[in-house]
Amino acid sequence: MGHRNAPLTPEGRRRLCQRVDAGRPICHVASEAGVARQTLAKWHARWVQDGDDGLHDRSSRPCRSPKQTDPQVEDLVEWLRRGMKLGPVMLVAELAEFGIVLAASTIHRILLRRGISRLRDLDITGEDLRQVPHRYEYPVAGDMVHVDVKKIGRIPDGGGWHAHGRGSDGHRASKRGQRPGYAFLHTAIDDHSRLAYTEELADEKSFTAAGFWARAAEFFAAHGIEKIHRVLTDNGSCYRGRAFNQALGATVHKFTKPYRPQTNGKVERYHRTMAREWAYRPGLVVQRRTSRSSRRVPAPLQLPSTTHRAEGLAPGPPHLDRHQPTWVQQLAQSFPPAGRERVGCRTLLDWLATLRL
Repeated sequence: MGHRNAPLTPEGRRRLCQRVDAGRPICHVASEAGVARQTLAKWHARWVQDGDDGLHDRSSRPCRSPKQTDPQVEDLVEWLRRGMKLGPVMLVAELAEFGIVLAASTIHRILLRRGISRLRDLDITGEDLRQVPHRYEYPVAGDMVHVDVKKIGRIPDGGGWHAHGRGSDGHRASKRGQRPGYAFLHTAIDDHSRLAYTEELADEKSFTAAGFWARAAEFFAAHGIEKIHRVLTDNGSCYRGRAFNQALGATVHKFTKPYRPQTNGKVERYHRTMAREWAYRPGLVVQRRTSRSSRRVPAPLQLPSTTHRAEGLAPGPPHLDRHQPTWVQQLAQSFPPAGRERVGCRTLLDWLATLRL
C-alpha cells in the first residue's frame, strides 16, 4: 500500500503498463502520469515478468540479516518467557546467568516475533481473563498512600521445596527439626510518585503497624513528601486497631470494601511482583536459596531500587521524578545511576526530589 501522496496505486500502474504495451513511448506515458521514466520502466519490467502481482509494493526487509539474534537464543528467551512470565527488563538478568548479553529492546523484538509480547498471549485461548481495570492516580505526592502487609514463609536451612522440589528427599529433610515460621513485609506506596517503603517485621499486630507507619512517614518526609493526607488499607485487625489509628494522627484513614483487594491494587501488585521475582522466584539456583539470610530484607529498605537484582534495572530516573519538568529528567538521566542502590538521599535524583519542584 502506497503512502497518501503516492501518484500511483497498483491499479494505476497496471493502466500505465497497458498504455506502454499498446505501443506508446514509455517517456510520454511517464510524463503524463507525473513520474520519472525510470520509475515507469521499473514497474513495466515487473509487469512483464510477474503480471499483476509485480505491481504491488515489495517489502523493504533485507533478504538476510546476519546480525539477527541466533534462533537458539530466541528459543531460550521464549522458554524463559513462558516459564517465568517475566518482562524484557527482568529477562536481561535471567539471560546473563546463561552468559548471554541482550538489551531489553532486543528481547522485546524477539517476543514480538514470537507473538508472546503480552501476558494474555501466553494463555491457551489468547483471551484476557482479567477484568477491565479502573485506574486512578492522585495529582500530588502525599495525597494518598497505600499500606498493606504480605505474609511469606521463611526459607529453612538447606532450602525448601522451591529449591529441591515438592515431595523430594531434600524437601522432607528440610522439615525435620525446623520451624522457620513466617516473615511479614509491611509496605507503604505513594499513589502519585510510586515511591515505596518496605520493612520485614515479626508480626502484623496493630502496635507493629503503628511503628512501621512512623518510620514510613519519616522516610517519605526525607524524600520530599512531608505531609500525607490519606492512607488506604484493607480491613485487617492491625489497621482497625487503636494503636495504628493513633499513629496516623490527622491523616485520613480510608478502608477498602470487603473482598475487594483491587481497590488497593497498587500495593497488592507490588507484593505480587516481590513474591514472584524475589521471595518465591522460580529458576533460582540452590546455592542462593539455602539459608534464611539469603532472602532477608534489610530494614529500612528503599524499594523498588533494591528489591530486584541490580543487573535487571535500567538506568533512568526513579518513579518519584516521573512527573518532574523535562529539564529535571534530562539532568537526572545524565547522572550516573550507581548510587540508586543506596538507602537515603545520596544521589542527585533524591536531592532533586526534596526540592518539591
